[in-house]
Amino acid sequence: MYRFKNAPKLLLAIALLMANERAYAFCGFYVAKADAKLFNKSSQVIITRNGERQVITMSNDFDGDAKDFAMVVPVPVVLKKEDIKVVDQSIFDKLDAYSGPRLVEYHDQNPCDMRRYMAESMMLKSSSRVMDDIAPSQGLENYKVKIEASYTIGEYDILILSAEESGGLKSWLLANGYKIPDKAEEVLDPYIKSNLKFFVVKVNLGEQKKAGLNKLRPIQIAFNSPKFMLPIRLGMANSDGSAQDLIIYAFTQKGRVETTNYKTLKIPTDANIPEFLKPKFGQFYKDLFEVTYKKDRQATYLEYAWNLNSNNYTHCDPCAGNPPKFNEFKEAGVEWVTAYQNQEQYSSRISDYDGEVFFTRLHVRYDRQNFPQDLIFQETPNQDQFQGRYIMQHAIKEKITCESAKEYYGQVNARRKKELMTLNTLTGWDVSLYGSYQNEFANYASGSKTEVKTNSVKPKKSTKKSVKTVKNKSDLTSWGIGLLLFILSISLFISRRRIRE
Repeated sequence: MYRFKNAPKLLLAIALLMANERAYAFCGFYVAKADAKLFNKSSQVIITRNGERQVITMSNDFDGDAKDFAMVVPVPVVLKKEDIKVVDQSIFDKLDAYSGPRLVEYHDQNPCDMRRYMAESMMLKSSSRVMDDIAPSQGLENYKVKIEASYTIGEYDILILSAEESGGLKSWLLANGYKIPDKAEEVLDPYIKSNLKFFVVKVNLGEQKKAGLNKLRPIQIAFNSPKFMLPIRLGMANSDGSAQDLIIYAFTQKGRVETTNYKTLKIPTDANIPEFLKPKFGQFYKDLFEVTYKKDRQATYLEYAWNLNSNNYTHCDPCAGNPPKFNEFKEAGVEWVTAYQNQEQYSSRISDYDGEVFFTRLHVRYDRQNFPQDLIFQETPNQDQFQGRYIMQHAIKEKITCESAKEYYGQVNARRKKELMTLNTLTGWDVSLYGSYQNEFANYASGSKTEVKTNSVKPKKSTKKSVKTVKNKSDLTSWGIGLLLFILSISLFISRRRIRE
């Protein structure tokens, strides 16, 4: 059958004033992202919807011999040759990097430097052929299967089939060299009863070799349909029973895309997390998603939603990559945008296109038990902006000598305690292992110290040597006095004896 598998700049952002505490943080930077590569058994799909016009782009990185690759996708109509394209994998990499949940870091400013603090605070406010390797004479009538169209596009041989029964379709596919799983028949049947066609793909090894390709490129199909949906049940046919992850990049004109037959929930976001998570951010987000998913296994999860219309200056806060450009929108199937023509004014714009575009990223973890139906979508008027964003706020390591130091370190200690509690809630991690992180500045908050230069306070040099030296000097002085008294007593004894004589 088929399997989807994901092939697994540093931008200045405006810092946010934190409520209920003094704002020492400025200059936030994107430092890490959680991309689709984190998840095993994952796939990526781009969907665009404009009226009844729908474009679906499917990313494949088939794991195995290309001759064994086969993909079957239910489609509502017989696709024409011009409705099918092969695109570059880079469009998925671009959208994933741009929209993925991101880590942003801020650095506390020295509270002793109030002039700079006040100044920054004010700033903050202010080519193809007919297939010939499958002969129609191979029992089409017996299988009750009809070839509606056939094409070779890029490295793929493509058939559009219709069928009267699932068993016949399965048998015909097997008889013609398509390796499909045993469970295929039961999931093919509902599509046949709905009178859907089947977009069937194999790799043309000759064309692949001629093009010098060693990886299968994404395939894009376009059609008109009153139903805004994505078939996922076929993807479960070759599953081992475990859940699969699906990342959906959806583009519409009016607003956010949501599922109608499953709940659409937001992932936890805008959480302050500990400083030590910087090199562990990928694992942090994997565990966060796992905990979130277990709370509701029959939901799709929103990871990003933003208005990308051509006049919108801010596309994220902060951005984990550059927003899509005109040619990338076209590659993704966003057909309604147009190229910006006024080159004289282009340098003052953030975009090189004209048009209304709303970008939604959904993350679905699905299996046969919890997702018995295909995904049905709707375009909503909701244009609220959302992103998976996690905040790391770095404490000051430089010398602090003013009266505000004690107050500052008290805030840091309290902040770190909350960060650890948040980490436990989001991921289930045992935060008792990180007690030293919370207590790093405890002595400074108590007022016993007024400065810190590094993460740990260097121990004072031992005073034993100096004490020993002092003791030795005292011993020498006593010994000298004793010797002098002894010499004096001997001299006195000798003098008295001479006088007697």
